[in-house]
Amino acid sequence: MKRLFTILSALLLTLSACAQKHNYVIGFYNLENLFDIYDDPAKNDEEFLPDGKNNWTQAKYEKKLYNMAHVIRAMKEDNGAYHTILGVSEIENRLVLEDLVSEPEIADADYQIVHYDGPDRRGVDVALLYRPDQFTYLDSESIPFTFEGSKVAITLSEEEQDYFRTRDILMVHGLIEGEHFAFYVAHLPSRIGGKGSDLRSRGGEIIYNHSLQMESKYPGIKIVVMGDMNDNPTDESMAVWMRGKEKLEDVGPEDFFSPFTRMLADGFGSLAYQGEWNIYDIILVNHNLAKAPQGGLQIRKLHKKGYYGRVFKKPFMTNQSGQYKDTPFRTFSNGAFIGGYSDHYPTYIAISK
Repeated sequence: MKRLFTILSALLLTLSACAQKHNYVIGFYNLENLFDIYDDPAKNDEEFLPDGKNNWTQAKYEKKLYNMAHVIRAMKEDNGAYHTILGVSEIENRLVLEDLVSEPEIADADYQIVHYDGPDRRGVDVALLYRPDQFTYLDSESIPFTFEGSKVAITLSEEEQDYFRTRDILMVHGLIEGEHFAFYVAHLPSRIGGKGSDLRSRGGEIIYNHSLQMESKYPGIKIVVMGDMNDNPTDESMAVWMRGKEKLEDVGPEDFFSPFTRMLADGFGSLAYQGEWNIYDIILVNHNLAKAPQGGLQIRKLHKKGYYGRVFKKPFMTNQSGQYKDTPFRTFSNGAFIGGYSDHYPTYIAISK
């Protein structure tokens, strides 16, 4: 009887410790053209004005805000808590983020904003939302997309390089449970208009080189890279220049773990193009987070099949019929406002001790 009591006590202590383990959700969402209705002479926002091509009215803007907040709330309901960190892309300015985090469905998350106005010619930026009760903000940087010192074989001429403009890469540095973290949020150059893979490889090179600087400055720092990379995790930008590895056991001290590589091979996708699924909404973690020592924050499995990532897909976010059945229910289709959510599904990971 005494032995049985000892075993039961040990089991209860183990269960108690598991219950107290805190999961932090870290994710990314391409919000698909979250523009306000006001003309900004410094940005190419003419299509998103009340008298513009998209007849972007206050009512449409409010519908878009509601939809984005509804997805964030739905992820909270699924996970039991709001994201600690949520990177976003395709946002026009800080105002749209202030409006978004004030939406009634998610206002209780008290999301704080890190955003810089960038040089993108289309007028869209990346940003990061964080919960101040879980993440202590220390500093941030808007990293410009340049070609200086690149080892990538760039196909653009020097004149074309001087003219080229795209989104800056956002780096946010802070603490979770006293541990140093750096979060990178990117929206790498599009494939539209014949833009070459070398541009996205250069984006990967910029992020990777900066991450090495952070690791040198803060030994042991845990790094998460996220964004719409306009590439799959198997493409050169992610697999070569970001050193993304599919298997956890293959991740060395200078590598990143790429949880969505296996998921792509198994048929998952965050967006569909011409009938083919892709995962452009990628999240990678460095060695320090992938293989943290016992007692430290570490990436955790999210699925019974052993996946470390999740593509968040719900019926309300998905076309239920028609030509685009089973693909993301987006804001516009063939130039017409259809009141959907985004042409991308959000992705996320979870970390805990």
